Parts: sequence; structure tokens; C-alpha cells
Amino acid sequence: MLILFTKEKYEQIKLEYQELLIQRKDAVSHLAKSREMGDLSENGYYRSSKAKLSSIDHNLRKLSEFMKFGSVINFINRGVVEIGCNVTIKNNNELQEYQIVGREEADPKMEKISNESPLGKLLLGKSVGEAIELKTLSEIINYTVIKIE
Repeated sequence: MLILFTKEKYEQIKLEYQELLIQRKDAVSHLAKSREMGDLSENGYYRSSKAKLSSIDHNLRKLSEFMKFGSVINFINRGVVEIGCNVTIKNNNELQEYQIVGREEADPKMEKISNESPLGKLLLGKSVGEAIELKTLSEIINYTVIKIE
């Protein structure tokens, strides 16, 4: 299982992991304090502390897997759309710019689309001037690759 990341995202994951390790120490301390308060069945502070620690541990496991199985994409502009590149496409007279990223990094709101998305799959390997057809349930959308960086 290989997980693809841009260098920026991989560095962000490592930083977040370190921050969570620090938060975990505090969460363990809060949990220990809450246990000292007596009856755990009616102790909201204990339940809250336990849930916080559980959430941190879950996120640490997830980030650990990302780091273990993650691979950094070093985009070298070879004139074709590849993971890690920014691509400008045109539909009619409307320009759209996307960064092609791995599945875990995709965020359409930030104009980052996955290499596994329908549009991402169609764009991979295309060069400037090439056209693609994206078939949706209700229509066919034609795009032309305008720029690759």
C-alpha cells in the first residue's frame, strides 16, 4: 500500500505527528488526574479526558501509517500531466487550474484533485493541447490541457 504525497503535505504530516505527541502527554496527565477524582461512572472529566486521548491515539496511528507507507512525489516537468503538477485546463472559455495529488491529499475546495478521481485519471499522461472527455451521468464535458507546471 503506497500513499502518495507532495513534499509540503508530507512535511505537514510529520509536524502534526510531533504536535500530537506533545498533546498526548497532556491528555495522559489529564486522564490520570480525572481518575483520582473518585467514582468514574459519574465523572464527566474522566470520560472527556478518555475520549480526547482516544482521539489523539487514533490520529497518531493514522499519521504513523501515512509516514510508514507514504512516498513523496517529486514532480519534474516532462511535458505531461503527472502527480504533483499543476495543470490548467479549459472547458469552453472557462479556465480551471488543479494540482494533481494522491488520494489522501485531495481537496477539491483547494483545487487539489486525486490522481484516482475521474478527471485526474483522464488528465494523467496528457500534454499541452490534448483534449479529454469527462463522461458524467448527465453529460459529456470536453477539456483541453492548456498549461502544465
